[in-house]
Parts: sequence; structure tokens; C-alpha cells
Amino acid sequence: MAVVRLRAPLSELAGGREHDLEGTTVRELLRALERSCPAVAGWVLDERGHVREHINVYVNAEPAREETAVADGDRVHVLPSITGG
Repeated sequence: MAVVRLRAPLSELAGGREHDLEGTTVRELLRALERSCPAVAGWVLDERGHVREHINVYVNAEPAREETAVADGDRVHVLPSITGG
């Protein structure tokens, strides 16, 4: 299992900051997150299953894409972009 760590406001929607999830790619992990925490659905992945433009994902502190491989014990951080003026 990989550990998916969320920042606010996503952690508030998911009911916690860390979630142990199964998946072999970032996309699979994020789909598993949506299944286990339905309130997050639509906030990270769009209707086509792609990571939304305002979401940044890192695997073991390295920038990641949807197809990035994930192994047991990896730490995946999901960070909403900060915007505004």
C-alpha cells in the first residue's frame, strides 16, 4: 500500500490527512481515494479521470503524473494549488 497525504481543504473532505490505498499508478490511487472518500470525488480527478489542472501530485517528493508508477511504501502528496490575488 502507498500512503496518500492530503492538504486542506482536501483533507477536510476526506476526513483525514493520510490514507493507505492500493494502486500501481497515481491515477489508480486517486480513484481508490475517491471510492474510499466519496466527498473528494470531483475535486482531484475530472469527469474523464484526469488530475485537475489546479492539483499537484508528488511521489516521494518528486513531481508525478497520472501514469507515474507507485509501489508499496511510497508516499504520495496531493496538493491543491494556491491561487488568487
